[in-house]
Amino acid sequence: MESRIPADEVIDTVGLYCPVPIIRTAERIKRMRPGGTLEILSDDRVILIDLPAWCRSTGHAYLGHTRDGGEYRLFVRKTGAGETTR
Repeated sequence: MESRIPADEVIDTVGLYCPVPIIRTAERIKRMRPGGTLEILSDDRVILIDLPAWCRSTGHAYLGHTRDGGEYRLFVRKTGAGETTR
């Protein structure tokens, strides 16, 4: 397993399924400062496709994921005005 990425905030979406984890991610990241990292806990394997796609469409940086048993830990960095994800 990869080492964990330090997160500024964490949301737990375990037990919630598409599209709720993405909706909760979008709501939380709006309140964060640019450059902040959000960790999303999920047991919905579809999030492994949905979250990177959401990041591409919104301009935030998908930092990857780790798996711990049946749960995933996914990491997103909020980008700010003029900041790119590449």
